Amino acid sequence: MQQSGLREFRTLIPYLKKYRVPYVWGFFFLVVVDGAQAVIPQFIRAAVDIIALESFEWLRVLQLCLGMLSVMALVCLGRFLWRYFIHGSSRRIETELRDKLFAHLLSLSYDFYQTHKIGDLMARAINDIGAVRNALGWGLVTLVDGTIMALAILVIIFVQDPRTALFCIIPLPFITIVMLVFGKAMGRRFHRAQETYSAMNNTVQETFAGIRVVKSFVKEWWAVEKFTKANEDYRDANMSLVKLYGAFFPFISFLAGLTTVLLLFAGGRRVVMGYLSPGELVALFSYLQMLIWPLMGAGFMVNMIQRGATSMGRINELLKSEASIRSPAKLPEPLMPQDFDKQETSIELRRLSFSYSPAENAPPVLDTISLSVPRGSVLGILGRTGSGKSTLLKTLMRMVDPPPGTVFIKGRDVRDWDLGELRRLFGVSPQDSYLFSDTIKNNIGYGAREAEAELDSLASAALISALDRDLEGFSRGWDTLIGERGLTLSGGQKQRVAIARALLPSPEILVLDDAFSAVDAETEKRILTNLLRERQGKTTIIVSHRVSTLSRADMVAVLDRGRIDELGKPRELLTAGRFFARIAELQQLGDTADFSSDGEGAYG
Repeated sequence: MQQSGLREFRTLIPYLKKYRVPYVWGFFFLVVVDGAQAVIPQFIRAAVDIIALESFEWLRVLQLCLGMLSVMALVCLGRFLWRYFIHGSSRRIETELRDKLFAHLLSLSYDFYQTHKIGDLMARAINDIGAVRNALGWGLVTLVDGTIMALAILVIIFVQDPRTALFCIIPLPFITIVMLVFGKAMGRRFHRAQETYSAMNNTVQETFAGIRVVKSFVKEWWAVEKFTKANEDYRDANMSLVKLYGAFFPFISFLAGLTTVLLLFAGGRRVVMGYLSPGELVALFSYLQMLIWPLMGAGFMVNMIQRGATSMGRINELLKSEASIRSPAKLPEPLMPQDFDKQETSIELRRLSFSYSPAENAPPVLDTISLSVPRGSVLGILGRTGSGKSTLLKTLMRMVDPPPGTVFIKGRDVRDWDLGELRRLFGVSPQDSYLFSDTIKNNIGYGAREAEAELDSLASAALISALDRDLEGFSRGWDTLIGERGLTLSGGQKQRVAIARALLPSPEILVLDDAFSAVDAETEKRILTNLLRERQGKTTIIVSHRVSTLSRADMVAVLDRGRIDELGKPRELLTAGRFFARIAELQQLGDTADFSSDGEGAYG
């Protein structure tokens, strides 16, 4: 086994220390079992010698049988105990390691998931951690058990007849050489097998997550072909491992079997010459048969430890990943509610420029944006696809990291906020209305700050988002189960559930990112009327391509190529004759949009 591969297990040292007592007890009972097994051939030796060399005595044979039964009972009890302690500990470590990995993945930043596929992460969290558990269970058992059994048996047979033992162990050095050669090759091939498993898992995850698209385009055949290719790659990688694995164990068995042939040749002569009794020869046969397990176990041990090291390396890759966006090491004094009340500005952008690429000459996604959003106002954002609208929203919550001194919330630079405290100020209904495979109640209640939202709060959020009338049509009302990603709901219903979820905690800043695209005009008007009435004194940001939606805003920012191209009240932008006005004309809403006569928005 490669030393560099074994170094991956250093991550597990704290867990091994934590469970050192159960492991010690487990290895203690393992040694007891090995010792008891080493005694059994001595009972057989005595029994055979009684039959072959002495007068047959039932009482003596009965005593030997009872003695063997007692030892076998001890072996049975000991095997249960070492399995309980060792395998129980490996299962507990597996659980804690998976919890640690899951929590770590949740702590990583948004950009991590743009470069890592979900199927691969699932494979590492399930399949790879299972391989680590096998290494900490069966791998350690075969290592300790094989070493103790092999040493004990070698000592016993050398004490019993050194010349015969020396002749019989000739194949053992070759077994060691085979283990070293095969172990290195197994590690490489297992790593390849795990990678192809991740790729296949990712194919399955993507296919089923996008099943609507697959069926809409009648692309089932394409999905089958893609999965078949991934499945065949996984098969080929495993077959490569199986071929090596299949050659390894028969060869080990052959070398182990040679010891029996050599014993038959050398030991038989010693019995004929009178140096060994028949019982001693039978005992030697028994010991050599017992020696086959440590030799075979060495193969299992190499395989499992190598697999565990490879898998632990893949897990460590994730555990070593660090969040690119973190709370500051030293947080300023927390802002009190009265401090919030003193702030007239909710959001302020000061010459904000941002690019996803670290290259100096990369074109910015946002370019020197300056904007001030007063407390309690409604900001509308309009812009072509790719103009930077979603990126702008991400900088507010530090989903992406803006430069220092460019984005301020409540008068404080977002980089000086604790991430959790900052993001709790926001309620977001994103473009992609992601819903969980759960009940309507739990999906809306997911936005609650406390463990479980009260039904009155849920009903209020549903009323504002115009979801209340749909609840009556659902088979089980609040407890209606929806499919994965809201599969059983219409696009408009999904968006309204997402809006209700964002509204539930009554956030300081509500962000509706194209949240009305699947909602009809009448329902949209009802939602906006309810929403603006209920959110008096709190800030709302509405991103939309509909002028009718933005007509209720106090101020509208029109983005173009990362810059603010237009900024003003909806009525002012309509008369300016630029992009906002052209969009209004194209949508044929200029005559019906709800603009106030004095040019002010909903809050006047």
